[in-house]
Amino acid sequence: MMSVESTIRRVNGGAAKLSVAPLEDTSTFKNRAYAALKEVIVSLNIYDQPNEVRLDERQLAQSLGVSRTPVREAMAQLEREGFVHSVPRRGIYVVRKTKREVIEMIQVWAALESLAARLITMNASDEEIGRLRQMFASFDEGDEAPHAKLDEYSEINIQFHQTIIAMGGNGILEGLAENLFTHMRMIRRKTIGEEDRADRSIQDHLAIIQALEARDTGAAEVLVRNHALGLAEHVARFADYLE
Repeated sequence: MMSVESTIRRVNGGAAKLSVAPLEDTSTFKNRAYAALKEVIVSLNIYDQPNEVRLDERQLAQSLGVSRTPVREAMAQLEREGFVHSVPRRGIYVVRKTKREVIEMIQVWAALESLAARLITMNASDEEIGRLRQMFASFDEGDEAPHAKLDEYSEINIQFHQTIIAMGGNGILEGLAENLFTHMRMIRRKTIGEEDRADRSIQDHLAIIQALEARDTGAAEVLVRNHALGLAEHVARFADYLE
């Protein structure tokens, strides 16, 4: 996956100048422009920005080394998926979800991930489940607390939830969850450092892993669902920046 830089600079009357690498393979401009732009958008700390982030189509095309047509087509697809929205005579903006929208996404995710946990207890191998525990080796009891190396833990936290879905072994479930989680990872990155969520998160994850290792289907479903709904409760109580 190409590396991206999410530093935001204001140009052309407030549009955000995003650093993106030129596309080397010119065979699939639309698809590669879509992938590159989606990666950049997701990497932005959108909920830490005081104002809406406007995208400059011309600048993005120049940075990617393509014409504006594939960028325009990629933006249209990203708009259908809810990542950007166009405003007539103003431009294209990165979408900031409302508090209600974020909570509803988390509620749906809770249902999907709890189903994946059920499937894992019935179908996954011991070796697959063991890899979940390996993710948190450096955060286990006696080691450095997760809040002390928050950036590292934030990424592992995101990988954990994506892995739970993938290990369920249900392609339709994984497809339903893909774009939903892409939206959610932006809010997860923001909320993991709030209150004492990082410390509580690691304990929740270790309890989930223990239930999966024991093939305790009921406990695994409940723990995964409650963990996700705990994020929804946190957003409802503290995420005033989403109003």
